[in-house]
Amino acid sequence: MDELLKGYEHVIESVALIPSDGGRFEVSVNGQLVYSKLQTKRHAEAGEVVNIIHKMVEG
Repeated sequence: MDELLKGYEHVIESVALIPSDGGRFEVSVNGQLVYSKLQTKRHAEAGEVVNIIHKMVEG
């Protein structure tokens, strides 16, 4: 989380951690879903979410 905030504070409007049940782990940036454990059926690898966001921001 810290890496995201430091690296992308100029483009990220909000970051939220929302507890849920059922093993859900989803990451949204500015309202856009960027990673979902439910869809991939696995937990994100170390650095995977940051890389997805980097690609999204850098285009």
